[in-house]
Amino acid sequence: MPQASVAPNPVQPQAIPSASARIVILTGAGISQESGLETFRDPDGIWAKVRLEDVATPEAFARDPDRVHAFYNMRRARHRTSTVAPNAAHAALARLEREWPGDVLIITQNVDSLHERAGSTKLIHMHGVHSKARCNGCGHIVAWEGDMSTATVCESCSQAGGMRPHVVWFGEMPLDLDRIQEALVACDLFISIGTSGNVYPAAGFVGLVRKLGVAHTVEINLEPSRGATMFAEAHYGPASVTVPAYVAAILPARDNG
Repeated sequence: MPQASVAPNPVQPQAIPSASARIVILTGAGISQESGLETFRDPDGIWAKVRLEDVATPEAFARDPDRVHAFYNMRRARHRTSTVAPNAAHAALARLEREWPGDVLIITQNVDSLHERAGSTKLIHMHGVHSKARCNGCGHIVAWEGDMSTATVCESCSQAGGMRPHVVWFGEMPLDLDRIQEALVACDLFISIGTSGNVYPAAGFVGLVRKLGVAHTVEINLEPSRGATMFAEAHYGPASVTVPAYVAAILPARDNG
């Protein structure tokens, strides 16, 4: 019986990292788009339908908390639907964490929990996450899945009116920047996946890594990002195809020496 042919890997890395390489991966909305979640800045994305100034700033929450809560209740419910699930790109990054002999860290701009649901455990949500809430009064953070309103009471300080989504709004500082900078400075391979290159400080990560001149830089995206010329290597196509292909290419290569 003739053997079935094996399709060639569509991604051929230009550089194979050593077994001890420390890998840092930045992910953006593009990696979750194939899971059924809208991006923010595409022509048909979220900010084309809703003004961010009305729902995603501290000023909006102070001015009209009911409207902000309604928006995030809708977003939280959307993330809980059965049609939203990790895709092959999320699964591939979880595999990379499990099988890579060195350190792997995901820094995600996404506020969904798809990386965790796929099995990733070493990650930083620099823009927060929908599955948590925070009290504006005492700063208490708690796991949260359901709706929230101005009547929601903080379990720590017992005050109502201050509970909000644990997400970073425009005008607020991203989370864990010190940890992120330490990881970027120490990494040997920096991979950016599914991000537009428009939102700082994340858009500046490749510049920092490149300035240090040690790590190899790779962009994996549907199309070139705004900072595409900053990367030493690039692969373009759907994340569910290109990310698993890239991971599959560097793991066997590493295994074979």
